[in-house]
Amino acid sequence: MTGKDVAHLEAAREAVPPGTRVNVAFLGTETQELRLAAVRAAARLGFVPVPHLSARRLRSRAELAEFLAALREADATERVFVVGGDPAVPRGPFPDTLSVLRSGLLQEYGVRHVGVSGYPEGHPAIDGPVLWSAIEEKAAVLREQGLDGSVITQFGFDVEPVLTWVEELRSRGVDLPVRVGVPGPAGVRRLLSYATRFGVGTGAGIARKYGFSLTNLMGTAGPDRFVQDLAEGYDPVRHGDLGLHFYTFGGLAATADWVAARA
Repeated sequence: MTGKDVAHLEAAREAVPPGTRVNVAFLGTETQELRLAAVRAAARLGFVPVPHLSARRLRSRAELAEFLAALREADATERVFVVGGDPAVPRGPFPDTLSVLRSGLLQEYGVRHVGVSGYPEGHPAIDGPVLWSAIEEKAAVLREQGLDGSVITQFGFDVEPVLTWVEELRSRGVDLPVRVGVPGPAGVRRLLSYATRFGVGTGAGIARKYGFSLTNLMGTAGPDRFVQDLAEGYDPVRHGDLGLHFYTFGGLAATADWVAARA
C-alpha cells in the first residue's frame, strides 16, 4: 500500500486475515507523516506493517534515524523492507541497500527482520553479475548482524525464470525464504505499464501463458495460471522456503478478494 491507501485497506479488511504482512511503500511523492499514517493504520486494523526504506531517497543518516524512531514509537520496527530506490543519483549517504544494512541503525531502533529485493528477470539498470554479488552480500551481512531476512522478488508473468533464479540462488548458498512477486488481478493495460517500467518480459507467448492477449488490452488478468504453474514446478529440495507476495496493482480489495476466494 501507499500512504494514500488507508481507506482502501479499511474497505478490504474483512477479506484479509489478521496478521497479514502489509508492505508500506516509500514513495518520493509522499511525506514521512503520510507513510507513518499508513503504517499506523495497518497496525490498527490488525495487520503487520512492513515499512519500506528507500536507500537513495534518504537525504541523511539523521533522516533515516528519525524515520526509524517514528516507526519504533508506532511499534512498527520489527520488520522492514530495504530497497535501493529509483533515483539514479543518491540524495544522501546511502547508495544502495547494503549501505543501509551496514549503518547499524536498523538494530539500534529494534529491527529484527529485513526484506530485500530479488530480480529473476534481471534489472533494467543493473547488470546480472552485480545483482548476484549484491544479494549474496546482503545475505552475508544479515547473518553477520544477527538479523532475520527474506527476499521478495520483482513480479513477472513467466514461472520458468523464477524457479531457475531461485535454484541458482540456493546453489550460491543463499537460504533466505523467498516470496515470489505476483500481481493481483488488474487491468491488462496497467499490468503492461508496470512491466515496461520494471523490465519484465511480456512477449506474446508469455502473455498467453499468463492468461491475457497483447491484442486485447481492455480486459483484466489474474495470477491463477501463474500460481498453479509455480505450485506444480516447486521442489522443496531445490527451491527451499518459497511463498507469495502480492502486488496490488488492481487495488487492495481486488487482490484480497482473489486470495480469499482461493485460500
